[in-house]
Amino acid sequence: MNIGYFLASTQLLNDTYFEDALLFIAENNENGALGFVVNKLFPRRINELAEFQRSIPFPLYEGGPVDQEHLYFIHRRPDLITGGEPVTDNIYLGGDFKAAMKHINNGTITGKDIRIFIGYCGWNQQELEEEIAEGSWVLPVDKQQLFDY
Repeated sequence: MNIGYFLASTQLLNDTYFEDALLFIAENNENGALGFVVNKLFPRRINELAEFQRSIPFPLYEGGPVDQEHLYFIHRRPDLITGGEPVTDNIYLGGDFKAAMKHINNGTITGKDIRIFIGYCGWNQQELEEEIAEGSWVLPVDKQQLFDY
């Protein structure tokens, strides 16, 4: 399956973590799939985390229920954030987080350029495809709207 697309949860996922979730799928290969919930704000901002207390109050998103001890990010500024993996068009996964934070703090990168997540969503090989086939997810949205949510 391709990467760099959105999935929206259906009513089959009501009363679960994924109720009303909009996902961005950043990886899908022989090891499984990885994505992020892009439409659920985390209740704290990055400056409320101990190691980033000197940062500006930049929003965090609940990326998913897996590994909520770590931060992940996607962005569209490879000119300022090196080392990211291209996902699709001009959207990259990860890279130099120190550089990203520097540019966030000096205002050269905004929420229109980067999304920072606590945790991620993960599926074993073919598991996501099975969930799509059973009707838990649909393909609703243009990927260019990623940073508008």
